[in-house]
Amino acid sequence: MSETATAPLTGKALLAKVKELSNLPRRERAKQCGYYTVTKSNQVRVNLTDFYDALLSARGIPLSPESPKDGRGREPTYRVSVHQNGQIVIGATYTKAMGLQPGDEFEIKLGYKHIHLIQIDSDKKETQLDEDAEIDEEDEEYEEEEEEEEEE
Repeated sequence: MSETATAPLTGKALLAKVKELSNLPRRERAKQCGYYTVTKSNQVRVNLTDFYDALLSARGIPLSPESPKDGRGREPTYRVSVHQNGQIVIGATYTKAMGLQPGDEFEIKLGYKHIHLIQIDSDKKETQLDEDAEIDEEDEEYEEEEEEEEEE
């Protein structure tokens, strides 16, 4: 494995050092700012990607624009777990992405190893029967596939 030789500079200290070393090649600048590692065989490897990421961060340029502006919350992972009280929580990131509002209602349809949440809307109540039939067909197909896999 490799070890970092020095603690890399960040923030204003990094920006000042880069300005000071503006006459050097980029690899040498990154190395002088601490963005390098030394391998077991004493080879020096310059980490340009980390160097550029730190520079962007020091200049206030966001690296992940889809993250919340206030720095709170989590990134969506599309995975949840059942809490100790038996509840499954769907975070605000998902409800905002779908444009859901407080008070929106859903019908819960249980399938074989999955749950369908079907939004209830007064305009869509007429098409609900068609959607329910499609979901039931999908459930049957999924269950048949699961049974076939278990038999193998």
